[in-house]
Amino acid sequence: MLGVIRAYVRVVDKVSDYVGYLAAALIFVMGATLLLDAVTRNVLNIPVHWAIEFTQFTLAAYYFMGGPITMKNNEHVRMDLWYANLSDRGKAKLDLVTVWCMIFYLGVMLVGSISSLQYAIQTNEKRFSMWNPSVIPIKALLTVCLVLMLLQAFALVFKHIATIRGERL
Repeated sequence: MLGVIRAYVRVVDKVSDYVGYLAAALIFVMGATLLLDAVTRNVLNIPVHWAIEFTQFTLAAYYFMGGPITMKNNEHVRMDLWYANLSDRGKAKLDLVTVWCMIFYLGVMLVGSISSLQYAIQTNEKRFSMWNPSVIPIKALLTVCLVLMLLQAFALVFKHIATIRGERL
């Protein structure tokens, strides 16, 4: 059973890394899009109406996709008043409690995102703007990223339990 858990943690960590690096590349996509918008609007006097909205969607994707790797690398924001003074086992015990709160929160978010995605698909929901893009892709990405964050949260549970036991995953 321990081998299965190690394999699970390793696979989820690798997927989180891959998705996180892909998210990091989106910064260049956003920069290029905004540069294109600036040049076409100010130099060529031809406004590109979709550029700002596309950048907003890309930024949302960046946030969604960056969640799992942030969790994996333990780079999220936390109140460090007492936490920094705890031993590794003490930190793992506290993290084990808080990760279940996060799992509950992510579960609620996942239920909401699935409902929102179903509605978007049924109604062919579009954003009301000049570009009028479909919101289905970004809602689908949110749902997939929430699933990956849940998988990463369970990997964290296994890591914390291993730390408490004095083992390493």
